[in-house]
Amino acid sequence: MTDTQDTAPGASPSYPSHWEADILLRDGGTARIRPLTPDDAGRLVAFYTDVSDQSKYYRFFAPYPRLSDRDVRRFTHHDYVNRVGLAVLVRDEIIATVRFDRIDGTGRPSEDSTDAEVAFLVQDAHQGRGVASALLEHIAAVARERGIRRFIAEVLPDNRKMGKVFTDAGYTQHRSFADGVAHFELDLEPTEQSLAVMRAREHRAEAQSTQRLLAPGSVAVVGAGRDPRGVGRSVLRNLLAAGFTGRIQAVNRNAGELTELDGVPLRASLGELPHPVDLAVVAVPSAQVPAVVAQCGAHGVQGLVVVTAGYAETGIERRARQRDLVRQARAAGMRVIGPNAFGLLNTDPAVRLNASLSPQLPAAGPLGVFSQSGAIGAALLEAAHRRGLGLSSFASAGNRADVSGNDLLQYWEEDPATRVVLLYLESFGNPRKFSRIARRVAAAKPVVVIKGGRHTGSIPAGHAAALTRIDDRTVDTLFQQAGVLRVDTITELYDAADLLAHQPLPPGDRIAIVGNSDSLGLLTHDAALSAGLRPLLPHDLTTSATPEDFSSGLSAAIDRPDSDTVIAVVIPPIGAGALPHFPGSGLLSASASASAGADAPAGADGGGEPFAPFAEALGAAAERANAVGKPLLLIHLALPDLAARLTARVPAYPRPERAVRALAHATRHAAWRRDNAEAGRIPELDGIAEGPARRQVASALAAAPEVTLDEAAAAALLAHYGIALQRTLPAADRAAAVLAARTLGYPVALKATSPSLRHRPDLGSVRLDLTSEAELLRAHQETTALLGPDARLVVQPMAPRGVDTTVSATVDPAVGAILSFGVAGAASELLGDLAHRLIPATDRDVAGLVREIRAAPLLFGWRGAEPVDTGALEELLLRVSQLVDDIPEVAAVSLEPVVVAPHGLAVLGATVRLAHLPARTDLGPRALG
Repeated sequence: MTDTQDTAPGASPSYPSHWEADILLRDGGTARIRPLTPDDAGRLVAFYTDVSDQSKYYRFFAPYPRLSDRDVRRFTHHDYVNRVGLAVLVRDEIIATVRFDRIDGTGRPSEDSTDAEVAFLVQDAHQGRGVASALLEHIAAVARERGIRRFIAEVLPDNRKMGKVFTDAGYTQHRSFADGVAHFELDLEPTEQSLAVMRAREHRAEAQSTQRLLAPGSVAVVGAGRDPRGVGRSVLRNLLAAGFTGRIQAVNRNAGELTELDGVPLRASLGELPHPVDLAVVAVPSAQVPAVVAQCGAHGVQGLVVVTAGYAETGIERRARQRDLVRQARAAGMRVIGPNAFGLLNTDPAVRLNASLSPQLPAAGPLGVFSQSGAIGAALLEAAHRRGLGLSSFASAGNRADVSGNDLLQYWEEDPATRVVLLYLESFGNPRKFSRIARRVAAAKPVVVIKGGRHTGSIPAGHAAALTRIDDRTVDTLFQQAGVLRVDTITELYDAADLLAHQPLPPGDRIAIVGNSDSLGLLTHDAALSAGLRPLLPHDLTTSATPEDFSSGLSAAIDRPDSDTVIAVVIPPIGAGALPHFPGSGLLSASASASAGADAPAGADGGGEPFAPFAEALGAAAERANAVGKPLLLIHLALPDLAARLTARVPAYPRPERAVRALAHATRHAAWRRDNAEAGRIPELDGIAEGPARRQVASALAAAPEVTLDEAAAAALLAHYGIALQRTLPAADRAAAVLAARTLGYPVALKATSPSLRHRPDLGSVRLDLTSEAELLRAHQETTALLGPDARLVVQPMAPRGVDTTVSATVDPAVGAILSFGVAGAASELLGDLAHRLIPATDRDVAGLVREIRAAPLLFGWRGAEPVDTGALEELLLRVSQLVDDIPEVAAVSLEPVVVAPHGLAVLGATVRLAHLPARTDLGPRALG
C-alpha cells in the first residue's frame, strides 16, 4: 500500500493527548500508544531499520530498504483529522505504527469523506504479541471521533498475519480479491462481535499479566539489607521460608564486597546480577525508586511489587510521584503491585511464592483473596489460618496504582486452583468494568466482597480512583446485578467462603434441620425464617442420640424431596451425674469432672474417642448429601474440634445465625445463577426516533450547558421514544379550567404543579374524578383558596384506576446511568423501597425491578385486587433505559406518577434534565487505567 499525502506546510495541529494510552499485549507485557509527532523522526528511522525486508515488502508492496527524508516527514507530520499516525512504544522505542488517510471514492485525498485508507507495520520481533490488534482498536476509535465510518485496506495474499487481524476484529466487513491483492472494507461501528473480541483479548492479556506476577521464574528483592528487621530483608526471608521454587537474588546498592545474603546472590545493582529477573520486590526509600525502576526496565523485569510507602497515601501532593512510578514502569513493559503494597502469595506447589510481608505462606486451598488494604490483608491471612482455610493465591495491592482487583478477577476466572474469589475493596477504579468482569466470573465461581466505606463513602488517599463518592445503594445495585455477594465482616466473609468452597450450591431455599438439641434446632429455624429461607420443622433426635441416630436422621433428611439443604445441630452428649460435658466450657466441664470423678468420659475436649463416632456419622452424611447435590452444614455448641475430625470438609459454625447467614448467601447466589443461565436481551422497540431526539437535545443544550425541559419539551422528547405523557392544560383561572376540561373531556383531575406541591395530595394539591363543570369550578375555588395563587393549577384527563408507581433514571458520575423503580409515595420516599439496575437494562433486568421491591404484591393482586399490567410497565422501563443509553446528554428522567392499570398505564408527570456529561461506558479501545 502506498502513501501519497503530505501535511500542509506550516500546519501546526493541536496534539490530541487524549489518544495516548497504556495497553496490555497478549503476553501480559505493557506498551504505550500515542500519536506520532515530528520529534519521532529519529525513533521512526531506528524502528524501520529493525524491520525485516519481508515486512517492508508487505507494507509497501515493493522492496523499500530505507525511508527517505520525505518519507520520514510524511509519517511524522499529521493534521490529526484527515491524516493520523499512531505508534506503539516500549522503553521509548517504537515497535509498531499505523496510519490512516481520509480518501474519497476514487482514492484521492479528501477532507469530508467518511472513508480512510489504513496501513500497519509491526517490528518482526514483536509480531504475535497482539500489537496490530490493539492498534486497530485505537485507530478505529480515533477515526470514529474524526467522522470516519469505514476503513479500506489492501493486503498481499502472503501477508496472512495482517489479513487475520482484519478478519478477526469482529467489525462488519467486505472482502474482495483483484489484481493479486486482497481488498478489505471495515465498517467501524462497534458490533456485538467486535466488542466480544475486544473483551476476550482484554481478558487474556490481563490474566496473562497477572500470571506473570504470581508465577515468576525468578525474584529479586531490591533493598534487602544487613538489618534482619528491615522490610527488604524480611521479604527475602519470607521468600526463602516459603520454599520458592524459582531463583532468588538480592540487590542492595551498599552491598560493597558482600556477594551473598541469606545464601542468595547479592549485588549492588540489577545489572550486576548473574541471572535474569522476572519479578522485583522494591523495598527502598521512595526517593530511590525511580532509579530502581529504570534498572528493572533495562534488565527486562516483567513486574514490580513496590512495598515502599511515601506516595499518595501520605498526601495529595504525592500523587504525581505515584503517577510517575506507574508511567515509568509501563513504558518499560512492567506491571506494578502497589506502591505501599503488602505483597503477593501463590501456594501452588510448583511455585510457592511469598513475595510479601507475611512471615508464613498460607496452606494451599481454593480461595483467591485480594485486598486493597495491607492491614486488612494481614487480617484476612490470619483469619484464614485460624479457620484452617487454604488459599490459592493472595494479593494486597496497597494504593492500587496499577494492578487492581479487576486484573486478579481476570486471572482467577481461568485459574483451576481457585474456586471462590474473596475481595476487600475500598474504591473502584472502573466500576462498570468491575461489574462486567465480576458478572462473568460469578457465573462459574462465587465472588464475595467486603466493601469498606459503606456509610462514609470515603476513598483512601492513596488509591488511584476517581474521588467521586459512589452512593452505597449504587454499589449494592452494581454487586447485585453482577452476582457478587456482599458481606460486612471478615467473619462473615469466611463463613460464606467455607460453605461456597466445600459444598454444592443449594438447589433451593428449603432447609431440613436435624440434631440432638430441640432448643438449638428452634433457634436455627427462627434464624432461617428471618433470613428469608424456608425451614422445615426441626427433627429432634433428643440429647441421648447416638451416632447411629444421627446417621439415620440425617439420611432421612437428605432423602426428603422437600429439602434442599441439611443442617445438623450438635451438642455434647449428656455425661455422668446428669451434667453435659461441654468441652470448651470451663464451668460445666469442671462441675462435671468434680461430680463424676474418675467416671468423667475421656476426650472431654472434643477430640477424644467418644466424639469420633459422631464425626464419622456426620462426615458420611456430608458425603451422601453432596453426592445428591445438597449442601450439609454443622452447627455445634462447645465442640470446637469436631469439624476438624470429620472425614469430609463440612462448614461448621458455633452459632445458628452465622450458619444461616452463610447459607442465605449461597442460596441467593444459586438463585442468581439459575436466573442468569440465559442472558437477558434488549428487545427491539417500536416507535423509537433517535435522530429527532438527538436533534432536540442538541438544540436545547446549544444555549446552556445544563437545562431542565419544560413540560411540553419533555413530552416531545419522551414521545420520540414511544412514551406518551398524559396531556395537561393550564388552569390559571376558572375560565381556563373550564375550557381545558371541555377540550380534554370529563372526568378530569385538577392538580397543583408548583415544585413545592407536586406529588403532595396530602396538602390538598390534587382533586380527582371531577365529572362536571360545577364540580370543577368548586374544586378550583377551594384549591386556590387553600394553596394560593402560585399553585400553578392544571387540568388533566383522569387516568384509569391502578397502582401509582415511580420510574426514574439518573447518571452516577462514577458508575454511569442507573434505572430505578418503586411504588410512588411513602413506600419509595419514606422507606426507600426502590429497586435499581444499571443501564442498558435487559428484559430480565426490568422484570427483576418490578418484582424486587417490597411493595411488589400491590402489582400482582394483593388482597384480591386485580393484577396490573406489568408487561406495559416493563416496556416503559425498557424505553426509559434506551433513551438514557442512546443519548448520553440525558442526565436524569423522572416519571411520577405512572399509574399502572389492569390494562395499560398512564404517565401523569415527567421531569427531564439535560447536561453535557463525560462518557460513561467502557466500550472504547482497551487501555490500562
